[in-house]
Amino acid sequence: MKDSQLKISHATIWISSIVLGLLSSVPQLASRQFVLAEAVVNAALTGTFALLMWYFNIFIIWRKPANKRRQSISYTELLSSLLFGLILMFGLAWVQQLILSHINFGPTMLMVEVRGILINLVFYMFLNLLQQNYENQHVNMELERIKSDNLAAQYEMLKQQINPHFLFNSLNTLKAMVETGEPESVDFIIKLSNFYRFTLESRKLDLIHVHEEMEIVNAYLFLQKARFEAGITFTNKLTDKTLATLVPPFTLQLLVENCIKHNVISLQRPLHISIYEDGEFIIVENQIQLKTGDNGSLGVGLKNIDLRYGHLLEKHVEIIDDQKTFKVKLPLIYEHHHH
Repeated sequence: MKDSQLKISHATIWISSIVLGLLSSVPQLASRQFVLAEAVVNAALTGTFALLMWYFNIFIIWRKPANKRRQSISYTELLSSLLFGLILMFGLAWVQQLILSHINFGPTMLMVEVRGILINLVFYMFLNLLQQNYENQHVNMELERIKSDNLAAQYEMLKQQINPHFLFNSLNTLKAMVETGEPESVDFIIKLSNFYRFTLESRKLDLIHVHEEMEIVNAYLFLQKARFEAGITFTNKLTDKTLATLVPPFTLQLLVENCIKHNVISLQRPLHISIYEDGEFIIVENQIQLKTGDNGSLGVGLKNIDLRYGHLLEKHVEIIDDQKTFKVKLPLIYEHHHH
């Protein structure tokens, strides 16, 4: 048997076979015409039959590759097991007749064949149910592993959102605004507080409405515009219908953050970011003006988003890079479809 399949110890098989053999002689022990030789031969043949049928049923049930799950009883296997059992029990009954020639072969044959069928059915059903239960446990473990991977992906994404560099830059910007007496200092503090509040409220959810996600994006952009001023321009063309759809938390915010993180931003070379819809997709787009030395670390965040769509919804994002503009297409998630 393969390591990925259920195993039954040889001791269990042998002990159960011996016990069945002994049990088969109980009626003879209770009989007034008890003959020790007949009881011993009957117990030996029944125990031998049980032992051989154990291994035969194990072979036919567990011979399939480990990647082929057993969904129900295979009637072909069951008929094969019953046929083999009938032939085997016939042979054993014939051996019994040779040893105990005074016994009438006809009635004895009928009795041992019925006994063999019952033993065989019990063994086959027991092993089949045991294997199904074992495979169901493996499926549950796989689902738990996928769930764990999804949670790990969410945690990694969250760490990318709330990172010390962003907080450090935000506090430095706030410090400069306060020192110069900027009137928007209070708004900056409120937006920074709202951003982290959104983070705490949304991180436990699998999906939120796009209009809620856009509140996070707007709060984040407010903080970044306070730092880069006119170096960032942003266009939002999402309709009310699209704003009512769903998205994994911080997906759009992470895409906007990637635009800012990996591209040159200055008053001379402003970065324009736009979010709009096209068919069944939300698109985040920016022109490409990569920073010197940026060697493709952008893929980490995108893989994170794609992993969440894959785990939660079995959908994937599309990436379009024509060396001039960079687009990420997110499939629309409708609330009624999701539920």
